[in-house]
Amino acid sequence: MSHIRILVVDDHPIDRNGITSVLASQSDFDVVGEAATGDEAVATAATLEPDVVLMDLRMPGMGGVAAAAAILAARPSTRIVVLTTYVSDGEV
Repeated sequence: MSHIRILVVDDHPIDRNGITSVLASQSDFDVVGEAATGDEAVATAATLEPDVVLMDLRMPGMGGVAAAAAILAARPSTRIVVLTTYVSDGEV
C-alpha cells in the first residue's frame, strides 16, 4: 500500500509537533518533514516532494498563501491543505 507523504508547516512548534504526532500514528500517512516558515516550506517541499502540504496561513516572513503558490508553481501535483485560526471566510 502506498503511503501519503505529508509536509507539516506551522510556525508554532507545539502545534506543528501535535499535528505531526497525530498524523504519524496513522498507518497510511508518512510525515516526511516539517517547516516553520513559508520560505522553509518551499525549500523543504522542493527537496522532499510531499504529496500533501498542511499549510498554516499566518507565519512571519513569507505567509502560507505565497508559500502554497510557490510550491504549486514548482510541483502542481502537490495538494495543499490550509490550517488556520482565521475566524471568518473574509479573512481566509
